[in-house]
Amino acid sequence: MDTFGFLLQGLGTALDPMMLLYALIGVTLGTAVGVLPGIGPALTVALLLPVTYGLDPAGSLIMFAGIYYGGMYGGSTTSILLNTPGESASIVTALEGNKMARAGRGGPALATAAIGSFVAGLLATLALAFLAPHVVKLALVFGPREYFALMMLAFVTVSAAFGESTLKGLTSLFIGLALALVGIDQLTGQARLSFGVPQLLDGIEVTTLAVAMFALGEALFVAAQGPQADAGVLAVKGSVRMTAADWSRSWKSWLRGTAIGFPIGSMPAGGADIASFLSYATERKMSKHPEEFGHGAIEGVAGPEAANNAAAAGTLVPLLTLGLPTTATAAIMLAGFQQFGLQPGPLLFISAPQLVWGLIASLLIANVMLVVLNLPLIRFWILLLRIPTPWLYGGILVFATLGTLGVNPSPVELTMLVLFGLLGYLMRLYGYPIAPVVVGLILGPMAEQQLRRALAISQGDPVTLVQSPVAAFLLGLAALALILPMVMRARGKGQVLSQVAGSDD
Repeated sequence: MDTFGFLLQGLGTALDPMMLLYALIGVTLGTAVGVLPGIGPALTVALLLPVTYGLDPAGSLIMFAGIYYGGMYGGSTTSILLNTPGESASIVTALEGNKMARAGRGGPALATAAIGSFVAGLLATLALAFLAPHVVKLALVFGPREYFALMMLAFVTVSAAFGESTLKGLTSLFIGLALALVGIDQLTGQARLSFGVPQLLDGIEVTTLAVAMFALGEALFVAAQGPQADAGVLAVKGSVRMTAADWSRSWKSWLRGTAIGFPIGSMPAGGADIASFLSYATERKMSKHPEEFGHGAIEGVAGPEAANNAAAAGTLVPLLTLGLPTTATAAIMLAGFQQFGLQPGPLLFISAPQLVWGLIASLLIANVMLVVLNLPLIRFWILLLRIPTPWLYGGILVFATLGTLGVNPSPVELTMLVLFGLLGYLMRLYGYPIAPVVVGLILGPMAEQQLRRALAISQGDPVTLVQSPVAAFLLGLAALALILPMVMRARGKGQVLSQVAGSDD
């Protein structure tokens, strides 16, 4: 069956009335939580991960995809109206979007962000559907050493791409790898680092770690900053509709943002923040109104927001085809698969094609639902921005705790939730990235298993790890991934900052 056939089969699954309901619940929850100030897509997905428990795998993952896309959509609202980006990728949206809102054009800014996200999400999801089968064919030739090299690429990628310091990223990764050792050894059956606690024999729950590190750690970090004046929400004056001139200036930016965002998001060392910064620099160079940049240029909202959402869809290419998470949100989505015993990768397309293609098709449906929800309900989402910060993060603490206990009611689980929450707070305090810890816990056991299998086959000869051309290429790519993100980030951000500085002079 060709890609069209698989996609039509997936649409048949996704258009089931119950699946549509799950998708609607997912996009509504994702948007509602993602629109809250200071809460990015990773925290949104981590916080709502326990909500998907108890459903069948297809329904859970479709709801999860809706939460993911909803969280991405919601972030633009806080960037434009509050000048408070929920993540680094939304910083560029805030640069021009907040200036538009202050000039009384918040409605068109929100509209171009929503429509641009829809266009980019739609095109990028179609690209995902047609690209994924080709990546899967290549990955099916992988043996233990190739999979180990792939895991090494994942480890280096998340360590180098997150945070300002590669050393701090590697330190976070090794914390996650140490936590991955807890439990029963998969090959020998021996207990490791369980300290006589029976609940630790099954290892540390990824859900508990993700919710604690992202939700509790963030809430504690915000509380530690002390009382702060809440930023005033800018009113949306006039119509939220875009004028003909706005459409004329935006549609090319949407397409350029998509063309920049999807391939960068698909790269192991890419990311939405790099894509959005490069898109902003491109729009400034190609705009017929460069004098407006820094003062509220609509292209500066349309392009980066499209690039942001295209990159979000692009991250699903390595995640679904190779089991390789390249962002914090993708790492939590990997945990969502694993709660059902599913491991994303080439074998998943063979063992559960209906599930995978139903998930991809649901992304198309979620995009349509989101643009229908966001444009008419913009004024409703704005009301959520008026929730006081203490109430907001107090609610996050309660919801995260109840969600975790609802999944696994145990004093040991609650203790780990608190301890990991404190660890998340300390890591934020000293500038250590959170995502490598989660990736280390998820991929650590798989990397160990593949390494031991490869060495067993070669009778202990470590040279076998580089004798395969594919494995050698992936390990070389991992070495490159240590340097490339720093260079791309410095170049992209340097261009943006110099141009912003120039516009302020």
